[in-house]
Amino acid sequence: MTDPQTIVERQLAAYNSHDLDAFAATYAPDVHVNRRNGSQILGRDALRERYADQFARGRCRAEIVGRLAEGDWVVDHEVAHGIADDPVRVLVAYRVRDGLIDRVDFLS
Repeated sequence: MTDPQTIVERQLAAYNSHDLDAFAATYAPDVHVNRRNGSQILGRDALRERYADQFARGRCRAEIVGRLAEGDWVVDHEVAHGIADDPVRVLVAYRVRDGLIDRVDFLS
């Protein structure tokens, strides 16, 4: 079993390098993502679709300014660049089970 922090770090590296295949591979097929605006992304295929254009434009990058981990959960304090005019600060909670991220909660 791979440590949850290692999985979240792989996800971050894929995000920052705009590698959609590697990014999606860190998520469970039935991943549940709760976004900051109250909307949800349900499933790996929907996640790929949601991020495809953003990755193709190569605009996104996240910087980790803090991390906490306990059990299956990793909580990152992130500064996201390239998704808005100004950097966006957000807390993101990732739950990792069976070596894949199966839940994400964007908190702000």
